[in-house]
This record gives sequence, C-alpha cells and structure tokens, in this order.
Amino acid sequence: MAEMHTLEDARTALLTGVGPLDVEQIALADAHHRILAEPVVALSDSPRFDASAMDGYALRAQDQGKRLRVSQRIAAGQSPAPLAANSCARIFTGAPLPAGADCVVMQERVSEQEGYIEAPASLTSGDNVRQRGREVHQGTELIPSGSQLTAAALGLIASQGMAQIKVRRRPRVVILATGDELAEPGTPLSPGQIYDSNRIMLAALLRDMGAEVVATHHVRDSLEETRAALRNAAEQADIVLTSGGVSVGEEDYVKQALTAEGKLSLWRLDIRPGKPLALGKLSRSNGSSAHFVGLAGNPVSSYVGALLLVRPLLGALLAAPALAELPSLTARAEFTTHTTARWHYMRVTLDHRSTDGSCRAYAYSDQDSSLLRSCVGADALAVIPPDSSIKPGDVVRCLLLPH
Repeated sequence: MAEMHTLEDARTALLTGVGPLDVEQIALADAHHRILAEPVVALSDSPRFDASAMDGYALRAQDQGKRLRVSQRIAAGQSPAPLAANSCARIFTGAPLPAGADCVVMQERVSEQEGYIEAPASLTSGDNVRQRGREVHQGTELIPSGSQLTAAALGLIASQGMAQIKVRRRPRVVILATGDELAEPGTPLSPGQIYDSNRIMLAALLRDMGAEVVATHHVRDSLEETRAALRNAAEQADIVLTSGGVSVGEEDYVKQALTAEGKLSLWRLDIRPGKPLALGKLSRSNGSSAHFVGLAGNPVSSYVGALLLVRPLLGALLAAPALAELPSLTARAEFTTHTTARWHYMRVTLDHRSTDGSCRAYAYSDQDSSLLRSCVGADALAVIPPDSSIKPGDVVRCLLLPH
C-alpha cells in the first residue's frame, strides 16, 4: 500500500518555490476583497482640521458664563472666519472650528435669543471637538500589504482621497469535477447519477479566498478526456483544481493523467476526511507549469482539502499571510471519539456561553465525508491527532470555518 503523507509534507510540496503574483493597479471601487500589494500610508491627517462633533455653538472655554454674540454660522464644508472676541459661532456636525474657538457646546444646553447665547458656566477646552489627526497622522501606515480589502478598509482609503490602489493579480483557477455519475443541477438524473455539487461549492469558496475562477468543467471517466482537460486547463490557469478521480479505483484517471501531462509530487494524506489527494505540476506549451491540486470527490473531503491546502497556496500567490492558516481557538470537547492512524478534522459547533467561561465544541452527529450538511451547520473543524481518545472535557484545537 502506498505511503500516506502528513499535511506538513503536502504543504511543503505545494508551496516550495511559490512566489507572489504580479501587481496591478485598479480603481478603488473595484477592490473589494482584493489583496493589497503594498502598504497604504495616510496622505494627510484625519480629521484634516479640528471639527465639531455635534450641532451647537463653537466658542472659547475661557468665555464660560458670558453672554456671547453669535457672529457666524458654519455648516459642514464651509471655511469659517476667525472667531471674533466675545462671540461664538453657530456650528453643525463635521464643520471646521473657527480659529480661536476650542470647544463646542451642544445646542441642547443653550438657548439663542436675539442673536446671543448665555455660555454655560462649566466648559473645558476640547469639549465635543474632533481634534485634527485624532484618527491618524500623515505618514502613518493605515493598512499593511497582504491585507484583504474589506468594506471598512475601502472607506478608510477613500477618506484619504485615493481613487486607485495596487493589488495582487488574482490567481486564475480552473475547476474540473470528474465522474460519469455527475449530472448538472437542473437536469434530470439518470439511474445511478448524483448532482455535481463540488464545482459550485469550490468555485464559491475559492472566490471568497481571492481567486478568479476562470472556468469549471465536468470531465467524464476517460483517460484521454481527463488528459485533454488537464492540458487545456493548464494553459488558462495558475491552479488546476480537480475533485474526484484520485483514489485507487479502476475508473480513477486523474493521477494517471497528471503523470502523463506533468509531474506528480505527492499522493495520499494521513487525514480524515481527504485521504485521496494528489499534488503536482502541469506542463504548459511555453515551458512553464501550473499548480495542480487533486481533491477527493466526496463533498466534505473537497471542502476540507480546499481549506487546508488550496487556501495556503492562494495565500502564497497573493502574499497574504492571513490566508496561510485558518484562525483557531481551543475548546472543551462535548463529544467522545477515537482515532487510528490519521488526523481527524471533525465538524463541530461552538458554544461560548458556558458558565466557566470556556468555549464548548459539539460534534456534528454524522461525520461521513459524503454529507455536506455537516459543513453548513458547523462553526469549526476540531483537529484530533492520530491514535487519540477524546472524552468530554478534553481540550481540542478548532480551526474556524470561513463563514
């Protein structure tokens, strides 16, 4: 029987020599979820000026208790005149303070009568003022290189006046689902067929992780068709991802086709689910190569394999450290399980409401790798080492799922 490799072996084989993809400049409006290629540095202080934090009256704190003339009205976007002596300014949220003013009194605390107010008796310099540079000073790094640009990050960059941003080119991926038993969703099933769920699932998962899925195809159980599909995919993609066809069955042609069209680097992992797995390179006509990841056909195996292996590969291509590992936490098991020679990645739900402050992990009732519902309902993968016995109360490491 062929040797089983560790996850660390697989990552080493997959990531050795992998460097980041090219940089491209795009419109900020198109950069949601893209990976930043260089740090974003503040072009100016934010706020750019001392601004009112609310509607009210801008004045000098030293004028507390005085009767002050309302000398000007300042709305957001206006440029105020310096504050005249013994006066205040009617001001609105976000408007710049006039030179000379150092605090704002909210409008609810005063009553304007015939163009005058009585300043409250207790005022402090800085009251209700957003000081210049309170959020960030010019030259400060706002977002580090390798970050995935969220909606809030885009807003922060836009607040600095930037309309263009440099990002990594998205890794191009072709997904191939193999097997005569697969049928396209929306079509009638013939006897013995099942609907192809992996292409839809993997495409969505990879897009969320920063990839550009350029094509997905169904490939029948034929060595010639499989070789042609791999050959064509390699010309289009940085990564060719397959599901199914990497086990030991007589109709499993992917490993054989990979060997013919490129190089097999590693086969079979000591994990459950996901033992059937092939890694390698596919040759291109120009002498370069595409990365190849062959996942098992069972949906949970494909899902888990993509998170454990394709995610780190995307992270390396995008120079995005956060993609290299799923975030994790420790929890106390609320289940019993025993493992043999393989690492088990159990689908679990998490409960943070225990009275002792610990997080509790509850195993999904059926851990069969064909049941994708366990991934929909799960919060994490509990990582159980080989040859282990876990009982309620034991501490387990949990990898948080993307959702």
